[in-house]
Amino acid sequence: MFLKAILRRMAYILCIIKKRIFLDLNALFIFNLMNKALFFFFILIIQLFSFSSFSQINGVSFVAPAREIGSKEIKLPKTVINANYISIMPYGFIPEEGTEIQFNSESQWWGEKESGTVKTIQLAKAAGYKVMLKPHVWKRHGSYTGHHTYSKESNWKAFEESFSNYILHFAKIAEASKTEVFCVGTEWERFALQRPNFWFQLIKDVKQVYQGKVTYAANWDEYKRISFWKELDYIGVDAYFPLIDSKTPSAEDIISALAPYKKELKTLSEKVDKPIIFTEFGYRSRDKTAEKPWESDRAGEVNLTAQNSAYLGFFTTFWNEDFIAGGFLWKWFANYESVGGSQHNGFTPQNKPAEKIIKKWYSK
Repeated sequence: MFLKAILRRMAYILCIIKKRIFLDLNALFIFNLMNKALFFFFILIIQLFSFSSFSQINGVSFVAPAREIGSKEIKLPKTVINANYISIMPYGFIPEEGTEIQFNSESQWWGEKESGTVKTIQLAKAAGYKVMLKPHVWKRHGSYTGHHTYSKESNWKAFEESFSNYILHFAKIAEASKTEVFCVGTEWERFALQRPNFWFQLIKDVKQVYQGKVTYAANWDEYKRISFWKELDYIGVDAYFPLIDSKTPSAEDIISALAPYKKELKTLSEKVDKPIIFTEFGYRSRDKTAEKPWESDRAGEVNLTAQNSAYLGFFTTFWNEDFIAGGFLWKWFANYESVGGSQHNGFTPQNKPAEKIIKKWYSK
């Protein structure tokens, strides 16, 4: 969509040049030279946009490892499914009724802390990936961040100060490590809707210390109400859309159920003139995987076929669209040999038939 707009503008400029030059027949020779020069310039522009800023993001959400990893573990997403991007997620934690985000503590896993985050980015870069740094906050007892709110202004102010410190800390790391994308927050529905001025200022502050692309990860039921998309480079959506309650839906069922969401996403993308990036997407390998895809409990009978159909329908719906920049599947673990498999009903596609479907689409 954006490349086409640029090319249309260039074609218009070329037409103007032609008309003006043709007014002077003596300039015909000059026109021919300019025409050739502009042609090669167009080819150069197409190549630059095709192979750099407009390359498809075929990413994985790389789960922060408990222990230090090396190059072997980081290379596997590229080897197994041909991923070209990795989302690295340093975690912060907040008590249920608290206002202070705790992060980079000794009790955290290696990959959640600053040192592990920096090392993982370095490994990813060395392996040829591009990186999105996506700080996550985990509320104690696992309650949903989208419902986080306060009744007192003093509590809001204390929380906002702590949140800013947390985000800006990792924005500086993103700049120092030259990560390509930085995510300023993940699924903060009430916070984002009730305190929009804070987010406008936070985005401005992030851009003071980080020069790459910036996004926000809105949940599937939140993204249409976010007010600050124009301040960002991507519209970030965690794509856990409720689709169909069938035990084993077909790919065609998934495509049909995704159609209204596709239309809504395209409308929003055109309205704010920003591409969509799926900051998270994925389906569990269990019965009714597409009914409530956000559910992360351990319930449900294993159903590898349902996961296959869901991925196939998702990619078929979105991956050839100009307004979609790509996305990050949820999720990928470093200890490849001991996760996933045919008896596993969770999100990861590792050691499951879905790997082949993902690799096919990530290889296009």
